[in-house]
Amino acid sequence: MNNEIIPQYNVIKREYSHNEKILLGEMRENLVDLAISTGENFQASEEKLLNDIRNFLFLRINETNENTNVSNEYLDDLSRRFLRDIIGYGKIDSLIQDDELEEIMIIGTDKPVFVYHREYGMMKTNLQFGNEGELRDLIDSIARQINRRIDQESPILDGRLIDGSRINATIPPVSADGPSLTIRKFRRDPLTVIDLINSRTISLDLAGFLWLCIDGLGVKSANAIISGGTSSGKTTTLNALSAFINPNERIITIEDTLELQIPHEHVIRMETRPANVEGKGELTMNDLVKNSLRQRPDRIIVGEVRAGEAITLFTALNTGHSGFGTLHSNDARETITRLTNEPMSVPEIMIQAIDFIIMQNRIYTPSGMSFRRVSEVAEVVGMEEGTVQLNKIFQWNPERDTIENVCITSHTLEQIASLSGKTITELHHEIENRKIVLKHMINQDIRSVEDVNSVIELYYKNPQKVLNRIILNR
Repeated sequence: MNNEIIPQYNVIKREYSHNEKILLGEMRENLVDLAISTGENFQASEEKLLNDIRNFLFLRINETNENTNVSNEYLDDLSRRFLRDIIGYGKIDSLIQDDELEEIMIIGTDKPVFVYHREYGMMKTNLQFGNEGELRDLIDSIARQINRRIDQESPILDGRLIDGSRINATIPPVSADGPSLTIRKFRRDPLTVIDLINSRTISLDLAGFLWLCIDGLGVKSANAIISGGTSSGKTTTLNALSAFINPNERIITIEDTLELQIPHEHVIRMETRPANVEGKGELTMNDLVKNSLRQRPDRIIVGEVRAGEAITLFTALNTGHSGFGTLHSNDARETITRLTNEPMSVPEIMIQAIDFIIMQNRIYTPSGMSFRRVSEVAEVVGMEEGTVQLNKIFQWNPERDTIENVCITSHTLEQIASLSGKTITELHHEIENRKIVLKHMINQDIRSVEDVNSVIELYYKNPQKVLNRIILNR
């Protein structure tokens, strides 16, 4: 870190010696033969490939340096570096491997590569691409990995890496100053609802309330749209809240680029597909939403609602299915406006199928840092004189940095009470019980996807047993 406006992210550059460069060239040339000789193809596992590289280096170095004793540490280090060069992403590979980075941004040649760090915000690296050919080689290599193409006829590349990270690349004439590449990193250890509570993105009260409503006690599972701006954390929150879905449900997720990691056993993941070079084979979001209705889903989750799939989704919600989705919007009322106008054009009468609009914002500080907050949770409570009526139930207070319950009554809780035969008082008691479970996980640092999911599943099986264990361990 330094005193510049944009802090520096320094990558340790390790240059190869002249002999190591020769060995790397030979390694590339012989890699296919090496795989064939062992009965493998080029898709061999990293562990197998690393072992092949090490054996190759051991033989070649001993051939050329008969009187030199090469250490195992040197062989292991060089083998790993060669592996990253061969199957990795060249000079930005170390950035790809850093799980603290949210985004990698290459804006052209002879310009610094920028990154967005989870803790420090926007940072400028000491990496540059010296010429357009070097950057185009990287983009072409990524395109081949994901079976896409980028050229003068298709100058935009949009897709995901093997690890799930989203990539977008452009070349002239789309990007006038030369090729660009943006990689939104896929977190290896996804954030859970416990992480969101700890980071104050949501509150414990809100989490307990949403857990009950998303579950619905088996009589009315809440439907929700999570809205917000770009990179506000909508997908992360959707993914975290999906842990509250009853494990007995069948879930179908539909996305342009697979990002959701629903921690349930019975999940079908579907991804859209662009048209091929002949303009055929396209599978749109709407195609997949329609198809999902033939697969007997209990819950349909649409990664991002943008166009014609909105009517299909809301038709499903109005005929007894439950669902979630995300949408780009700035507030709850604007979310309704976007849904009911082109290109989504959902009839206003259908909007009542939504129970909640959950607004999430990314708030930037004067220092350039940012944090994410659920800024508003509004219920859709019906229609009045042709206008969708909203009831705000939770609101972020920026002065106190707290998410406060601002409602007197909840329409959703009233519906659950009516259908389940329970009183509102009993439902509030159940919310408090679920908050006890969430608080226990916070106190015990139970935060991984697997561990959080295990506790929630146990609660669904035998809530009293879980509560008794927590009380006895206090």
